[in-house]
Amino acid sequence: MKKTVINYGLLSGVFVATMMGVSAYLFNKYPQSSASEIVGFTSMFLAFSLLFPATKSFRDKHNDGVITFGQGFLVGLGISFIASTIYVITWSVEFHFFFPDFMDKYSARMVEQVKASGMSADKMQIKLSELAEQQVNYKKPWYFIMATYSEIFPIGILFSLISGLVFRRGVKK
Repeated sequence: MKKTVINYGLLSGVFVATMMGVSAYLFNKYPQSSASEIVGFTSMFLAFSLLFPATKSFRDKHNDGVITFGQGFLVGLGISFIASTIYVITWSVEFHFFFPDFMDKYSARMVEQVKASGMSADKMQIKLSELAEQQVNYKKPWYFIMATYSEIFPIGILFSLISGLVFRRGVKK
């Protein structure tokens, strides 16, 4: 299981990290566009789609055609964790060395969206305060790491659940 998890985890991680570079470039060049988010989330879904052949490969080639839901889920979870960790490390390097003004641009974009939303003044003030707090918190290392993991890892968990369910197969008779 370990070899499958590491190989597919690295492959997924390298793919999502590479696409993150494209996404960050798009955001930096076109901060008002949602193209970077589309590229980012699409690449996450594509990277985690590798859980399906990984789970099937583990089941068929390394586990005699048998896999429980738990084993399939763990294969997917391991791959997701490796890919997500590569994503977090990559974003940390990109953010701190290449896009230190990311939160300023992101917050400005979100403020514009809140103001254009038509919500009441009270709700708008609450939302703007939350955005300001998020911008301050993003400078804290643990917040930064957890916020970045929260972008990608839940998608990996979902794909792990699906993969575990789809490829489970009991003992051959």
